[in-house]
Parts: sequence; C-alpha cells; structure tokens
Amino acid sequence: MDENFISSPQNPKIKQLLALQRKSSERRSRGLFVVEGLRELQHCTEAGFEVESLFVCKELFTGDFDTKNAAVYTVSLKVYEHIAYRESTEGVVALVRSRTQRLTDLELGENPLVVVLEGVEKPGNLGAVLRSADAARADAVVVCDPLTDLHNPNLIRASLGAAFTVPTVACTSEECIAFLKSKSIKILTAQLQDSSLYYDTDMRRGVALVMGTESTGLTQQWREAADAHIRIPMLGRLDSLNVSVSAAILLFEAVRQREK
Repeated sequence: MDENFISSPQNPKIKQLLALQRKSSERRSRGLFVVEGLRELQHCTEAGFEVESLFVCKELFTGDFDTKNAAVYTVSLKVYEHIAYRESTEGVVALVRSRTQRLTDLELGENPLVVVLEGVEKPGNLGAVLRSADAARADAVVVCDPLTDLHNPNLIRASLGAAFTVPTVACTSEECIAFLKSKSIKILTAQLQDSSLYYDTDMRRGVALVMGTESTGLTQQWREAADAHIRIPMLGRLDSLNVSVSAAILLFEAVRQREK
C-alpha cells in the first residue's frame, strides 16, 4: 500500500490541515497556512512562497504542478471533500510556509497607488479588495490594525489568488501614516463628513486610498492625518457601501485619471 495515500479524515495530517484552516493561532504557531486550488497555488508559488506539502485527489486533479521539495500525499475523494471548501478547486490543497512582509519591503512605483484598510474584520471583504487592487495594478494593500490574519483561508479564496499577486502588509495605523508621509504619498480618506466628491480629487500622483469599516468608518487619527477627505455620492436612503465596492470605485477612478 502507498504510504502517502490517505483514506481517513482522522489521519493526523488531515487533522493538522483542518486546524490550520480553522485557527489563526495554529497558523501563527506553526508558520503554515492552507491554499486550496491550482490557480491560487500557482500564484502563491510564483510569488516565491514555499510549499511544504500537497494533498492531491487523483479523481479530480488534472493539472500539472512542480512539487520541488514538497511532500506529496494522495487522498481519497472522501478525504478531499472533507478538507476542500469549494467543489471546483482542481483536487489540490497545499500547506505553505508563511512569511512576513513589512512596509520597508514594499517596492513602490514613481506615482504609487496604495489601498489602506483600517480595522477590516471580514476576510471575504479583504479578499475582494485584493482582487480589485490586482485588477487596477495597485502597488500595495496595507491592512492597519487587522482583525483577521492575512493567511485566513476565506481571504485567500475570496481573492482568487490576488492575496499573492498584490504586495500586502499588516501594520499599525501609526506605522502606516508615518510610512506614507515619509514617501510623500497623498492620504485620501473615504468619509462622509467634511469631504469632496472622489472624482473631483486629483489621484494622478502617488495616493493612498484609506477606508475603514462600514459600521464605524475611520478613526480620528486617519481623519487628522489626511491630505484630503473624499466621498462617493450616496443617492439612496443608505449612507455606505461595502468596503470592497468602495475600494473598486476609488481604485478605478485613479486608473481613469492616470490614463488621460
């Protein structure tokens, strides 16, 4: 019998994988996180992450992947259905070694376009913002005072791999403000109060588009640090959009202005 074949969800390696999916504390302590799906895994390795182990369901896996030094385990369809969140993930789940990226590691262009999110809690929202940031070719996404870790499986799934294509950093708001000012990047905070319409604001130079949570918005320190306050017009009865929708609107306004 193949020693690397796993047929039971009670296998210790499967239990470890499930713990990494469910617990941020487990991800931090072991220095590992889970990536599901061939497309996401390709983006991950292209970004230089090291795959520790692969779990492949041969009934579903039709792709090709360079395993390099990774341990490879084949799993039964029953086990794969136990560890996979989505049906259309090509039959592959990986454990990947985590790494920390800092503000000083960011390689910014001449007129950088940066997204800053303060206190965003839902990993699905952050993943959606990363997809928009990738589409707009933003230089970076900075997550300040995060309430979810950057290797949350829901974040990676929602981003469709953009978690690896867009440089993403977690830090405090104080660190981010100091960094942006040191780089002469204009801070534009999205807020309803004391603000101008976003399309009347110059985004052609280096800018940071700063957004907070839908429930509480941005803290006072960001409002005071801002070079300008901007808003998206709300013509209905509600006064806010989902943060991922707001990010997409503002990002592509910057793209529009820069393409003139």
